[in-house]
Amino acid sequence: MSKSMSMPPTAAVRENKHKADWRGWKFMGPFAVVFVFVFIIPIVYAVYISFFKKQMIGGTKFVGFENYVRLFGDQQFWSSVVRVALFTCVQVPIMLFLSAAMALALDSMKLHGTKFFRISTFLPYAVPAVVSTLIWGFVYGAKYGLVGSLNGALGTHLDMFAPNVLLASIGNIVTWEFVGYNMLIFYSSLSTIPHSLYEAASIDGASEWKIVKAIKLPELRGSLAITVIFSIIGSFQLFNEPSILQNMVPGNAITTYYTPNMYAYNLSFSGNQSNYAAALAITMAVITMAIAYAVQLNSLKEQMK
Repeated sequence: MSKSMSMPPTAAVRENKHKADWRGWKFMGPFAVVFVFVFIIPIVYAVYISFFKKQMIGGTKFVGFENYVRLFGDQQFWSSVVRVALFTCVQVPIMLFLSAAMALALDSMKLHGTKFFRISTFLPYAVPAVVSTLIWGFVYGAKYGLVGSLNGALGTHLDMFAPNVLLASIGNIVTWEFVGYNMLIFYSSLSTIPHSLYEAASIDGASEWKIVKAIKLPELRGSLAITVIFSIIGSFQLFNEPSILQNMVPGNAITTYYTPNMYAYNLSFSGNQSNYAAALAITMAVITMAIAYAVQLNSLKEQMK
């Protein structure tokens, strides 16, 4: 008697369930092909060229980890990393605090014109970064902008392009651009809470602050972790704002290595050092992923408490 005839019907059905089903991969096929060509292959190629070096004589030469060793001793690179790290530690908490406060104000149902407030807050995110930076650059102008007009009217000498406040000026632009985007994430998270829960808490005598502290803030933990990770990644990729302001800021306050992305761009397209720039990009990707992973791990620990 054959194996299929001796096998019970239930066992045959169970065996069929464990057979590979490739129908899902057929639907995923087009996306997988595009993902490989636009994401995986560029990363592999960047890693590959980071092990080479262009020479005046002899052409391109394999140098192994020489570019990475050189990078770890590059003071310009580390100064740019410290600058974006400082930018992240200051700008991200301020931006997320404002976003959460706006989301809580919208969810309180005590704010008039909520639709207009929500749209107007999100609108800066829809404006291209180039346009936003140019707008704020003209506002900051001490001779031709709003700041210059205020200086003339009040007799002050405020300079938003001064080296000691320049990073804060850039942080203000980034906050203006992304506070509405993060606000919508927080507001969507708060919208999932049943309003009957608020009514029950009010009947029990809970104040508005207690409702926020005991119900709303714990609900924001998951969305807070997401926004923190996205904001950290975006901060370490800072490029558009300082690059555009570079031609508007007098002097050399914004150098070619002001941020790691600016340094990599100038090395590759102005300095003809694409191999060294690739090593820099790979190193920054590893640093950013490590920080994002540490934040995510800490967030999971906090949620498990």
